[in-house]
Amino acid sequence: MTLAGIELRYLVNDISQKTAGYYVSNIYGINRDSILFKLHHPEKQDILLMISSFGLWISSVKIEQVETNKLLKRLRNDLLRLKLTKIEQIGAERIAYLKFSGFDKEFVIVCEFFGNGNMLLCNNDMKILALSHSIDVRHRKLNVGLNYEPPPQNGINVFDFTENDLEGISSVSMSSVKWIGRTLGLPAKYAEEIFRITEINPKTPGNELSRADIKKIFTAVNDLVKKVITGNHDPVIVRTENKIDVYPIKLGLNSNKEFVKVTTFNEGLDQVFTENIIKKGKDTQAGEADTKILELENKLAEQTKAIEVVKKKSKEIADVAKLLMKLVSQGITTIEDPSVKEALKKHNSEVLKEKGVSLIKINDEKIKINPLSSIPTIASSLFDSSKRQSGAISSIETLKKKTEKSLENQRNKVKQARKTVSFSEIRKKNWYERYRWFFTSDGLLAIGGRDSSSNSAIIRKHVEKNDKVFHADIYGSPFFVLKDAKSVKPSSLKETAHATVCFSRAWREAMYGLNAYWVEPEQVKKAAPSGQFLAKGAFIIDGQRNFVNISTLKLAIGLVKQDSNFILSCGPPEPIKKNCLCYSIIEPGGSEMVDVAKKIKSEFVKIKDEVKTFNLDEFVRVLPAGKSHVVESGLGQQSNE
Repeated sequence: MTLAGIELRYLVNDISQKTAGYYVSNIYGINRDSILFKLHHPEKQDILLMISSFGLWISSVKIEQVETNKLLKRLRNDLLRLKLTKIEQIGAERIAYLKFSGFDKEFVIVCEFFGNGNMLLCNNDMKILALSHSIDVRHRKLNVGLNYEPPPQNGINVFDFTENDLEGISSVSMSSVKWIGRTLGLPAKYAEEIFRITEINPKTPGNELSRADIKKIFTAVNDLVKKVITGNHDPVIVRTENKIDVYPIKLGLNSNKEFVKVTTFNEGLDQVFTENIIKKGKDTQAGEADTKILELENKLAEQTKAIEVVKKKSKEIADVAKLLMKLVSQGITTIEDPSVKEALKKHNSEVLKEKGVSLIKINDEKIKINPLSSIPTIASSLFDSSKRQSGAISSIETLKKKTEKSLENQRNKVKQARKTVSFSEIRKKNWYERYRWFFTSDGLLAIGGRDSSSNSAIIRKHVEKNDKVFHADIYGSPFFVLKDAKSVKPSSLKETAHATVCFSRAWREAMYGLNAYWVEPEQVKKAAPSGQFLAKGAFIIDGQRNFVNISTLKLAIGLVKQDSNFILSCGPPEPIKKNCLCYSIIEPGGSEMVDVAKKIKSEFVKIKDEVKTFNLDEFVRVLPAGKSHVVESGLGQQSNE
């Protein structure tokens, strides 16, 4: 299936609203026609936006790369860290513009969802920098260096038309439903729904419609379009024998179609489009092996047929030899005896000469004989020929066994190739996972900021009256909040203070012996005194501070099991060991964050195979900023439960 223009309008509006304020944190190539954008927001859950040759949608799965996408490297170079600032549709066409801005740069991705589809990267002047497919046709050219030009618009813009625009239907003899579909750019499923609603025969020629009919059609079109683009949906996935589709509204479904309700239109698209991509990926991965299988199957069929043919020939020759021996017992001594000719004829055989050479022809097989030899001698030579045919059968059967083995190997390759196309569902994260977080030894949740934006969000959105607020006694410290800490034990205070120091500038500069302090929520003032200015993420602390000395700089990364999910947490060693399946303890200095992340992941994979599906970025994300080195790895207490 491909998107209709009215469906694209809904998606553009919906995705624009959901991705407001997001920037590009990563880009993945899926196949030659599909790119997955990972969008990040400091205060919201990450969004995966899939753009393919047949549509765009918010995805709940990450498909592993199936084949190379030639745009991937260029998109990563130009778009990483830029904000997705605008998504718009071109009229009612199946074309979308996605604008990315930041760092004094602006780029536009043009997505064409018609024909074979296309994706183009343009600068802010719409000059093409890269594209999936070059085009050189009569009405336009698309290539690197040229300015992007959309295709000529045909028909009426279904989002901006009047009843008078439908008057053209009165002058055509084609069926009304076909004219409406073509003129308004509506797929057959929507055009047919319009006529179902109006109860007008869709096959009625346009020039036979009354003025009242045209008015009904106009009203039905507007109502249907409004339902689709405003999200007044009752979405279903529809399956027929050869097709799968997603309807945002039911479109007069009948009993001949199998359908399944879905929560949202986007969810339906995600299921269907992801299924299509995975199926196509499996076919691509297995394509070469499938071709080899077909060749081997043909070869095996030929060898099987050859064995049957040779067996038949061997038997026919042996039967003629037995016939001759029977004639000898009847007193016949020479092959030239007329009774021999008659007997051979009954076995589709004959004695003949070709170029002076005497032969016995048995069906299509010709065997050289000496006509002056006795019949027993000739029969003996026929028996020898029959045995040679049997020997050939043995050779062919040996080759056939090799072919069968090769065929089995190729089929196993296909199975393995299809398994290489995998995907992982994106787990719906807990709200606190957008921040730094861990559970203390006493089971209390501690959350900390990653930057000025998340520092601000934590204090403004998540601090409640029973919490404790922490900050290190150094510039460049995050705020940490210990939740529900009304009757808190000293151990939880110490652990949260420890995390606050370790995630501050102290880690990067290996500054040991620092203090952190905690205060009550009402001591944190969110506004600067009159005439003063507070930087983003900064707050005024009023009143007495409760200091906690932190003598060491150590953190632990742990793999925590929550329900059926596995997630990563980073905090002081003791609570991480207590609450996780496995852990690695790190100290400042040594290797870059990516190298440390690789080492920790490899340690965790040895213990829990599910960690293979984790992206390396997930390990990098939990680490403190700066260099680190691993000093210890092991099993946590959760592994014993």
